[in-house]
Amino acid sequence: MTIRLVALDIDGTLLKPGAPADALPGEPITSAVRALRARGTTVVLASGRMFPGTASVARHLHIDQPLICQQGASIHDHDGHLRHGYAIDQTIALELLDYANAHDWPLAWFDSQRYLVTRHCEQAQFFSDVSLIDMEIHPQPQLSGIRATGIDIISSKEESAKVHAQIERRYGGRLCLLDFPSVTAAHDAQASKGNALNLLCEELGIAQSDVLAIGDSVNDVSMLTWAGHSAAPAHCDDYARAAAAEILPGDGVDGVAALLNSLLEASD
Repeated sequence: MTIRLVALDIDGTLLKPGAPADALPGEPITSAVRALRARGTTVVLASGRMFPGTASVARHLHIDQPLICQQGASIHDHDGHLRHGYAIDQTIALELLDYANAHDWPLAWFDSQRYLVTRHCEQAQFFSDVSLIDMEIHPQPQLSGIRATGIDIISSKEESAKVHAQIERRYGGRLCLLDFPSVTAAHDAQASKGNALNLLCEELGIAQSDVLAIGDSVNDVSMLTWAGHSAAPAHCDDYARAAAAEILPGDGVDGVAALLNSLLEASD
C-alpha cells in the first residue's frame, strides 16, 4: 500500500495506557516516526489533548505539521497559531451547564487556550496535566468570556452512558458526543478527528486512500473510519476495535512501533 500521511493518536497509541502525564513516546516509536518524516511521509498528531500537551509530543518527534487537538475542535499550526476552530452553540453550552449543575456534577468548559472547571475532580486534573494547561476553578464558566469548544460533563462510570444517551436524544446531530468512562465529552458537530483529518488532507493535497490512521479509543473512530487504512493496538476499546481495519499484535504500543517500521521497510 502507498501511505503518504500517517495520523497518530497519542494516549494509548504512542504512549501505553496508564503512562504518566509527562511521558513521551519511547525510542522505537520515536525513531520510526523521525525516519518516516525523513523519507517524506507526512506525520500528523490527532489528540484529545489541548495544544500545549500535543505540541510537546510533536516537538519530541520532530513533527512540524498542523496538530489536531481537542478531538478535532481545534487545529493548530505547529507554532500554536489557531488554524481552525469550532465552538459549541452558546445556547446548547448553557443548557449543558444547567444540566450538570442540576445533577451536581463537575463540568469542564474550555477553548483552545483556557481550561475551566466548575470544581476540582480527578478526571479534570488528569486532562489538565496531559494538556500542560493550568486548570482554573470557575463555578460560573459562562461568565468567563470563553466560547466553549469543548464541554465535559464528569459524572461516574455508572452514570456516564445514561448521560450520553440523554444528551444525544436532546441534541442529536447538533453535537459530536464521545462516551468515556465517567466523562461525556461534547463538541460542535463538525469537531471530530475524522473531519479535521479530511480538512488537512484537502489542504495538503493528499488522497484519502493514501492515509493511515492509528488510534485506540472512541475518540479515534471518526478518523479510523475516514482513513483509507486504519489500525488499532490490541488493548483498544470496543469502539476502536469495530472501526479499525487491522488490530495490531503485541503488548502496549509495540504493535504500533512494528507497523510504523513495516512502512519504512516497504519504502526501501
